Formats: sequence, C-alpha cells, structure tokens
Amino acid sequence: MPAVSGILLEKEINYLGNTISNPDRPFVAILGGAKIKGKINVIKNLTEKVDFFLVGGGMANTFFAAQGYEMGDSLVEEESLEIALEIINETGKKLLLPIDVVISDKFSAEASSKIIPIEDIPEGWRIMDLGPLTLIQFEKIISSCKTIVWNGPMGVFEFPKFAKGTFSLAKIVAESNAVTIVGGGDSAAAIKESGLSDKITHISTGGGASLKMLEGSVLPGLEALDDI
Repeated sequence: MPAVSGILLEKEINYLGNTISNPDRPFVAILGGAKIKGKINVIKNLTEKVDFFLVGGGMANTFFAAQGYEMGDSLVEEESLEIALEIINETGKKLLLPIDVVISDKFSAEASSKIIPIEDIPEGWRIMDLGPLTLIQFEKIISSCKTIVWNGPMGVFEFPKFAKGTFSLAKIVAESNAVTIVGGGDSAAAIKESGLSDKITHISTGGGASLKMLEGSVLPGLEALDDI
C-alpha cells in the first residue's frame, strides 16, 4: 500500500473510527441526502452513541410522510415508510426534523419558491431546502456539541437558489468549537464550495468508505492493516 494511502487510511481510522466510538459529548450526527435507504445502518449503529440526529435533505421527507404529513410532489421513498416509522420510534426525541422548508413549484434552478411550515406543503409543490427557523433550531444544538459528524446535503444545493440551507449549515459546523467530521461526496463538496475546509477537523475523501465506517462495518483495508 502506498505511503500516502496509508496516511489517509490512518486518518479515517482515527476520526471515523476512534472518535465516533468514544466521542466528546454532546455528540450530534447530521444526516442529509436524498434517501433513507443508504443511511439506515448508520442510524441504527449511532442511535445509542449520539445525543441528537439532525435530519434534512430528501430523506427527511420520508420521515414526514411516515407520520402522515402531506408532501406534495416532494421526493418520498414509499418503500421505506415502514422503516422510517421504526427509526422514529427507536430514536425518540434524539431525531430532529425540519420545522420549516423552502419549497418550489417545479424541480428547476429557476422555479418559483417560498418558505413554509412543514405541515403546509401544498399539492404540486416540493421541498428543496431547509427553512430559516430550522437553521436556528439546528444551530442551537450544534453550538452546544463537542463532536459533530455530517453526511449528506440539506437540500438541492446544486441549484444556487436552494443551496442556502446546506451552505449555512456548513458555516455553523465550521464555526463550532467541536471536533467536526464531514464524510460523503456531496457534503464534502459543499464544505469546499463554501470555502470552509480549513475550519473542519477532518473531511473524509471516501464517501462510500465513510458511510461504511459510520455503519460500524470493518473495511477490508483496515483488516489488512491489522494483519501487518
């Protein structure tokens, strides 16, 4: 194994392995992205370890739909509604979802948009980003935490009009006094685009690998190191 790869792997072990197994508290996991399906094992592995889950992005829609909220044309994983409800019951008050959101009348960078409470999503509209009240709520929790893990954007940040939630969260995380770990391609890209990379303790370069470690899985590379 090349020396550089070994150094990167050692950092992954330290931050995604050791830090998470014995975090300074309070410990918060921020989860976003499109779907719950890819994060189920992460949530299950971290439920007993974290003090809070802050959930945004498309995956939050499925949690809302599982509780009976109308989601309009928002992305919802119909096949994951049952597991979403199970997660809500298992995590209890640890799981925090948005209280307001930015919605649009179509999936487009030029779409009409407005900010609305989560319980008022109209037919034909879709959730695209976090609302300002949610950011205030999330900031209060993040500012008190000593360990932060973030995986997944908070909205459709590829469209500038709907990037405020993700970039504002990046700033909140970067300006905290916590150990901050960002994993996953999109969230790492958001940190870099916001110009805050140098204020993050560790940015994982392996999106899939970071998820596996958050799930508690042992990576083949780590097993190989153990045999050396």
